[in-house]
Amino acid sequence: MKTYREQYEEYLGFFREALKNECAEMNFRPPVLAESMKYSLLSGGKRVRPVLFFASLEHFGMNYRGETAFPVALECIHTYSLIHDDLPAMDNDDFRRGNPSNHKVFGEAGAILAGDGLLSYASGILLKEAGRSRRHLRAAQFLMEAAGAAGMVAGQSADLIYSGKDAGEEELRFIYEHKTGRLIEAPVRMATILAGGDEEAASAFGRELGLLFQMTDDILDEKGESGKLGKTAGKDRMEGKLTCVKVFGLDGAELLADRTAAKCLSALDAMGGDPFLKELVKSVRERDN
Repeated sequence: MKTYREQYEEYLGFFREALKNECAEMNFRPPVLAESMKYSLLSGGKRVRPVLFFASLEHFGMNYRGETAFPVALECIHTYSLIHDDLPAMDNDDFRRGNPSNHKVFGEAGAILAGDGLLSYASGILLKEAGRSRRHLRAAQFLMEAAGAAGMVAGQSADLIYSGKDAGEEELRFIYEHKTGRLIEAPVRMATILAGGDEEAASAFGRELGLLFQMTDDILDEKGESGKLGKTAGKDRMEGKLTCVKVFGLDGAELLADRTAAKCLSALDAMGGDPFLKELVKSVRERDN
């Protein structure tokens, strides 16, 4: 029986190969467009969302190796959001995953176009997948809704609006649920749709995990090290970002994260329980990058 780390590396290795093959098809003109898209897409990272998708498929008894398009599209969308998030007009960060941000290498206009290219490329992948079956259509629809104006984009907008403002728990939860939570919920929900599982239970687990992921992000920004994080530590506080640390203090945020991790595990039990996903929840809470 594989350990948690061995299983994670198996999912990760399979996804990296799928992503590498997809990138080989990105031969756009002018060449700098494809170069800038692939620069960020292949820059590494934990790939939590694709791993969640594969693990959720296996949880429901499906062969994860038969479904590579959805996690590739999801990672294209996630990467485009990071490129735009790092722009001077947004979070203004010079580093991502330990490397210079896209706009530091290709310029602001080039970074915007790289993000645009990745989003539209993901849409093309999803349109092809939607034709496979009614379940694939519903899964594709869910991802695009999660990524759009009712999901991640709404969260990014609220994050900008409430920076430096007198806001509290209600606004914080909205940002968490949308900016980060929807694209953490999406892989669990898409896998459940494809498998014909309990979508309500899957969404409950995915939402709590999304909250936990962003809480730990905020905590690490406060107490983490830039070298480990792969981005600039302490920026949230300097820019007046609305975070759980700002609202509850560091000790209060740690306690809230512990409670949310417990809710994650309870929601996972309602979904049928899963040893790998249980360990993934623990790793999210305990991560240092």
